[in-house]
Amino acid sequence: MKLHAERPTAIMQRASRSLRAGIALAAVLLPLAGTALELPRERRVPGGIAILDVGAGDERPGSVVFNGHEAPVLRRGSSWVAVVGIPLDTPPGAQAVTFQPGDGDARRIEFTVADQRYEEQRLKVANPRHVDPSREDLERITRERKRIDAALGHYAADRVPQFLMRSPVDGRRSSSFGLRRYFNDQPRNPHTGMDIAAPTGTPVLSPAPGVVTDTGDYFFNGNTVFVDHGQGVVTMYCHLSRIDVKPGEVVETGTPLGQVGATGRVTGPHLHWGVTVNRAMVDPALFLQE
Repeated sequence: MKLHAERPTAIMQRASRSLRAGIALAAVLLPLAGTALELPRERRVPGGIAILDVGAGDERPGSVVFNGHEAPVLRRGSSWVAVVGIPLDTPPGAQAVTFQPGDGDARRIEFTVADQRYEEQRLKVANPRHVDPSREDLERITRERKRIDAALGHYAADRVPQFLMRSPVDGRRSSSFGLRRYFNDQPRNPHTGMDIAAPTGTPVLSPAPGVVTDTGDYFFNGNTVFVDHGQGVVTMYCHLSRIDVKPGEVVETGTPLGQVGATGRVTGPHLHWGVTVNRAMVDPALFLQE
């Protein structure tokens, strides 16, 4: 059998494809040189964001931890800032992060959280199991909560988050972040995301670059996708009618993640979009390009 040498053109085309794939992955992992840092809108309230100065210089000054979870630390011009998520249950008043320099003793950086009163919302859920779960349901919920917490608490140090995001789906915002919710007149946890009403089957697109860390079908959240954007910034997409990505998949802004649905505890088809920073559920509206 006679062997033929591969043509130089074919070799160059294959090398070009490999180079483009490498560049796409590098764009997720590293910031572009000279790119200005765009930050979310700062609101020092429960469910908001605090932006804290942590020093200047060419080298990353150290790590910042709030409530046991590490926050993003990013360079802005000649200085460095920490983008700190404030959990919804944070009481108003003085708070502090722990700043650990790379070559010194840890110290506190204090900031003040203002009071924020969120409105109430009362909803009727058709399936009573989603209001009063059975013992088997509660066991499932407990297992799922551990998995969800692991996905939302993920920290990828080598990935730089893009804070300004586009809406993952076009539609009416049917429920606001932070609402104190009652299902069938029973009080439940505050709303920790943004609900966007849209017809079943509407594409849900990634609002920023990242990596899919987990997907699954959950008791309350229904079909769900988790995307890690780097340094403790994680987004979640719930109640999907279908999931179009797999764990480990690199996504760009606009990559289809799934489709709007009505799975889990819902009153109709919509997307529940959640954003966490240092494991704190924060208002997604602070990240939107508006």
